[in-house]
Amino acid sequence: MSEDRYEKAVAYSRAGYTLYFVSYALSFLVLCLILRLGVAAKFRDFAEHLTGRRWLQGFVFVPLLLLTCDISDLPIRLYWHSLSLRYEQSVQRWGSWFWDWTKEEIVGTLFALILTLILFAVMRRSPRRWWLFFWFAALPILLAFIFIVPWVVDPLFNHFEPLDQQHPQLVTSIQELTQRAGVPIPRDRIFLMRASEKSNEMNAYVTGIGASKRVVVWDTTLQKTSNPEALFIIGHELGHYVLGHVWKGFLFGAVGLLVALYLIFRGLHWSLDHWGQDWKIYGTEDWAALAAFLLLFQILMFFAAPVVNGISRIQEHAADVYGLEIIHGVVPNSEEVAAHAFQILGEVDLSDPNPSPFITFWLYSHPPLAERLVFAHSYDPWSEGQSPKYVKLSVP
Repeated sequence: MSEDRYEKAVAYSRAGYTLYFVSYALSFLVLCLILRLGVAAKFRDFAEHLTGRRWLQGFVFVPLLLLTCDISDLPIRLYWHSLSLRYEQSVQRWGSWFWDWTKEEIVGTLFALILTLILFAVMRRSPRRWWLFFWFAALPILLAFIFIVPWVVDPLFNHFEPLDQQHPQLVTSIQELTQRAGVPIPRDRIFLMRASEKSNEMNAYVTGIGASKRVVVWDTTLQKTSNPEALFIIGHELGHYVLGHVWKGFLFGAVGLLVALYLIFRGLHWSLDHWGQDWKIYGTEDWAALAAFLLLFQILMFFAAPVVNGISRIQEHAADVYGLEIIHGVVPNSEEVAAHAFQILGEVDLSDPNPSPFITFWLYSHPPLAERLVFAHSYDPWSEGQSPKYVKLSVP
């Protein structure tokens, strides 16, 4: 990195770290105030005044509560986007940004409304076992959401097209790689996202499950890397695809959700016993109790972040290994190519060159790019007569 680029990367990254912790603190404070000032109770009273039907009350109360929380977080979101524009990570105009925020609010509210209506119905049926029964009900809904996201949600925010449409030779190269590994991926499962309409950043990812499962490559990634470098980045994403990281992540999330729901069940009873009267909440089945539920959920999510990100870093490292193995023998100087891809990624996305161990532990879902670059240079089981970890058919 040039000195100017280095200073920008450090400043941009540190601003992101600060906003992350400030956002959580603000969310915690807002929910506490919503409870302490009786705002949740007033929203409940308003919903009950409009209709006597309990399920219709949810259509009033839930959007009111969620919109209040999200508007309180809006200044941080606005400031982050202004930083992204200033540091040239984003090119999205404010009108487009607000429209995306609005769509995000609509989708998120509809999804939350479904889950909340089920949650309170289960609470009324089984006050002592609702956490378990809601878990059973939520899992298929979450699974269905993951399934439909690539088809229904993602196209609301970005434009997608088959990668084969603009880059048929690259898709052919990708298929050759996966066939060598014995896990061919159909051409129609590899997509190009027009990220350049909104961003200068580079990325690629795997999403969906079953029939919706796919590899997505940002057009900015192909614009700013050579074909061999792009092939490594895509190879990394193929690793996520082949190694089943989406469904493994879902299973891990399901276990985490069960633990979280039980802890919330215990915490909800404890908090309402202590402060329910002050908050004007009359039990766990009271609509206003949703604010306390969300507060406990926010606390758990904050402290679970190091665990979630730690598991993610393990998966990302495994995908790095897969990417290095899948291009070995096909891309000349594959280790050097992979290392240079990380270098470009760090420079373009203004990644922190030297994040502290604490920041890495708490916030990083990927290993720091400097570590990934060094690993790419050093990973060479073939010269040591060892077998590759994942791509057994890789050509020496």
